[in-house]
Amino acid sequence: MSKRQASEALDELLDIASPSSKRSRMGDFDSPLANSHDEAQSLEQDGEGRNGDAEDANSDEFDDEEDDASPMVAPQRQKGPADGYDDLYLDTIDRNVLDFDFEKLCSVSLSNINVYACLVCGKYFQGRGVKSHAYFHSLDEDHHVFINLETQKVYVLPDGYEVKSKSLDDIKYVSDPRYTKNEVIQLDRRANHVSWTLDGKQYTPGFVGINNIKENDYLNVVVQALSHVSPLRNYLLLEDFSKKSEIVKRCSILFRKIWNPRAFKSHVSPHELLQEIALLSNKRFTLTNQSDPVEFLSWFLNNLHLGLGGSKTKPGSSMIQRTFQGKLKVESQAITARADAGDRLRFEEAGEVKVDIVRFLFLTLDLPSAPLFQDELEKNIIPQVPLSTILSKYDGKRAQEHHAQRKRYRLLHPLPPYLMFHVKRFSQNKFVAERNPTIVTFDARNLDISPYVEPNPNEWPVGEPIWYDLVANVVHESVRKKEDVADSGEEKKTWKAQIKDKATGEWVVCQDLFVDKVQSELLYLGETYLQIWERRKVPAKGKGKA
Repeated sequence: MSKRQASEALDELLDIASPSSKRSRMGDFDSPLANSHDEAQSLEQDGEGRNGDAEDANSDEFDDEEDDASPMVAPQRQKGPADGYDDLYLDTIDRNVLDFDFEKLCSVSLSNINVYACLVCGKYFQGRGVKSHAYFHSLDEDHHVFINLETQKVYVLPDGYEVKSKSLDDIKYVSDPRYTKNEVIQLDRRANHVSWTLDGKQYTPGFVGINNIKENDYLNVVVQALSHVSPLRNYLLLEDFSKKSEIVKRCSILFRKIWNPRAFKSHVSPHELLQEIALLSNKRFTLTNQSDPVEFLSWFLNNLHLGLGGSKTKPGSSMIQRTFQGKLKVESQAITARADAGDRLRFEEAGEVKVDIVRFLFLTLDLPSAPLFQDELEKNIIPQVPLSTILSKYDGKRAQEHHAQRKRYRLLHPLPPYLMFHVKRFSQNKFVAERNPTIVTFDARNLDISPYVEPNPNEWPVGEPIWYDLVANVVHESVRKKEDVADSGEEKKTWKAQIKDKATGEWVVCQDLFVDKVQSELLYLGETYLQIWERRKVPAKGKGKA
């Protein structure tokens, strides 16, 4: 049976528009989806296209489950603060918690690269990028102000823009103090120059306490003494050591903090320098074990010499050698043991005298043996010896026996600007370490070195005195250990430094964080262990030189 043909179209009968195709309906609306190849390309170029594959323009239908989600875009970081918000977050800075003396390591990753300090809590973090520890700290703790410990630039995180406010200059100066040549010249001339800390405590720049973290007082006294040797101090305060070794850079920053007139606190910590010293010395000198100050001084000066570019063979190639190094003539005679006709042992000197010229950084002085017996009151006798007596070792006349040789010593011109004396107090036998308690008496001024120097008219007039004045005196103190319950007499070594204030002529004693004045007449009452003497400058006369 065939179908009946409709006489009229259905649209005409019902007068109702029939449903149009899906394609025609989609074209009637302003859809963000493009149905042509050209429109798809333009949307992809503008970055506003939806995810998914573009379909051909002649296709009859699209994918109804097309993903409309846009890709995640990283937030744009500000290049500067918004107008009127230059001081945003600066009120959150807490200067009381800031401590720039610690080694510059990230507190999370322990990295020393690109380290920032949070100016709100004082902790160190690495980087300031979106995925850095400093960035996360700013979001987690709501701390926003950070300083780069290398460039001293201050940034606000997480925004990432730099803050150039003048109110932050004091923090930058404490982090990395810098001095002009005129300021350095005035360090030893300005009398009664005092400064104040954040909490109102008064202190004198250059005479501040050094923190004893555990057992590092041996380093503290050496740093205190060297920081008042004017040529070395001025050199470390003024020069740029950015391309020098790490130990030179850390020593320089510690010296600059000791002389800082705008410090937040009246003491400094040698932690950063100690970490580098422990690394270079293979843990020979650490902050947890006591060491000998003279052994450390010898190691420290030689490593500073090499770090400053000094030569191992060429004398005077660094500031260290130009300041402390001198020449010494050593005469040696061999001693032989023979039996005479009566089979008696006789010691004879060789006829040949060998002469050597050696260089030194400090001179060792030997103390006379301590008495073995007590006095009439049954008390131990503490003997005293003048400094000139133990210096006679270098007069070229008194001989000393050492390793089957008889030796005599004499200083040679030119003398160094600074002389260092090591008073040898400790000796080691097979059982215990012995300490000589002999007191060395001296006058802090007018030490004449001429009797111990080989005359040379071309360098200095014969018979003219060569005056040296004391600059620093390191003293040993023995303290009974607290855990010595059995009363074995075991003692603990402690050290303190007596420093001269050249501006006022007064003396200051520094023992870790303790700093106080002391009378010059009482300096020799302690057990002197190390001294630094400065040559007095006199105007040139005739052939003589200052």
